[in-house]
Amino acid sequence: MILASNSPRRKDILTSLSIQFKVVPSHEEECSAVTCFPEHLPILNAVLKCQSVAYDFPDHLVLGADTVVELDGQIIEKPEDEEDALRMLMMLSGRRHQVVTGVCLIKQNENVLTVFAEKSIVEFNMFDQKTAEDYMKKVYVLDKAGSYAVQEHGEIIIKDIIGSESNVIGLPVEKLLECPLLKQYGII
Repeated sequence: MILASNSPRRKDILTSLSIQFKVVPSHEEECSAVTCFPEHLPILNAVLKCQSVAYDFPDHLVLGADTVVELDGQIIEKPEDEEDALRMLMMLSGRRHQVVTGVCLIKQNENVLTVFAEKSIVEFNMFDQKTAEDYMKKVYVLDKAGSYAVQEHGEIIIKDIIGSESNVIGLPVEKLLECPLLKQYGII
C-alpha cells in the first residue's frame, strides 16, 4: 500500500497497525474552505491527494486522507504563526467542535475507488491564555489543524472526545479496518 501523505501522525497510525506501506507524498494543491462547502473539504482533498499519487502507481492500493477542524460551520485550518495558533486555541476554549477526516482508497488499474469520512466531537476545557501559551511551549502547533494534537499533552486542553480518537489524530482506524479493500488486497 502507498500512503499519499507525509503526515507523521498517519505514518505512526499505520505503523502501529503493522500495515506495510510506502510513503509517496502528494504534491497536489489542496482545496481550501473558501472553494467548497466545509463538509466536503476533507473528502475532496483526500481524493485529490490519492488520485495524484495513484496516477503514478496504478498497480498499488493508494491511501489518501485529509483532516479538518470545524467550529460553527467554519473550517479552522493550520495556523499561520504563533499568534494565529493562540487565537485558535482561545476560540476553541470551553467549546465543542467537530473533527472530520476524509479517506480515499484507489487502485487505479482496477478502477477501484472507495471514499468515506469519519466525524468526532472534541470538547475543550475552559482555559485562559496562559494555559494556551504553556500548551504551545510543549507542542509544536504550527503544522496542526486547530493548533492542537490530542496525542501530545491533550489532557491540558481536551475535556472529552466523542467518537474515534484516531480520527482526531488524522486517520480513523476503526473505519479504515472495516474497509473490505484492505482484506481483498492482503493489506490486513
